[in-house]
Amino acid sequence: MTTIQRPSGEQGATNEITGEAMPKRSKSSERWLQRQRKDYFVRKAQDGGQVSRAHYKLAQIDERFNILSARKRVLELGAAPGGWTQYLESKLTRGFLIAVDPLPITRGSRCRVVEGYAGEDEVNAEINQLVADQQMDLVLSDMAPNISGVRAVEQARAMDLADIALHACESWLGKGGDLALKAFQGEGLDIWVAGLRQHFERVNMMKPKASRPESREVFVVARGFVTTDG
Repeated sequence: MTTIQRPSGEQGATNEITGEAMPKRSKSSERWLQRQRKDYFVRKAQDGGQVSRAHYKLAQIDERFNILSARKRVLELGAAPGGWTQYLESKLTRGFLIAVDPLPITRGSRCRVVEGYAGEDEVNAEINQLVADQQMDLVLSDMAPNISGVRAVEQARAMDLADIALHACESWLGKGGDLALKAFQGEGLDIWVAGLRQHFERVNMMKPKASRPESREVFVVARGFVTTDG
């Protein structure tokens, strides 16, 4: 869920993807901009008309695990700004896509958007209406905690978000379905992944090439949903 926007700073800055003018930049945002300009996948997204570099993370996950097909029913959590959504719509020519996020999502006509935070009662109720009696084939989560500067707090929140994704599987994922989610290396992840193995036939972890080497993010791919009953 990489957004190509920066904090306020000097006049004359531009959005790396859209080319739109950005406000004045601080020194920290200037360093961020320099990193963006050197990033291969940011440039590739810009040249290819992609919403964000996150497009390539999902593409690389799909290339390795083949989690998508034209007819799949997909629930996407943490969809904004739409990098994954854009890739999904290019693949799901006969499928069904529900994208969830409180922020605006760039999407096409095949995507149903639920505005709000995943896990909230109102959001769950709207997803229930859209899913009806047909379970989903794949749950995706690109949710990430807000940056607080306190790693322990961020990691705890990241694990909460992983639980929300697992609860989505309990509610809407059909037997044999798959889960792919963003996680962060740190306290609690190994235990959480071990628990996930009780509910899926196969669980793997992957760091796509499109993920920055210095980032703690990894992606957990779980195949063959069995049960979440204790």
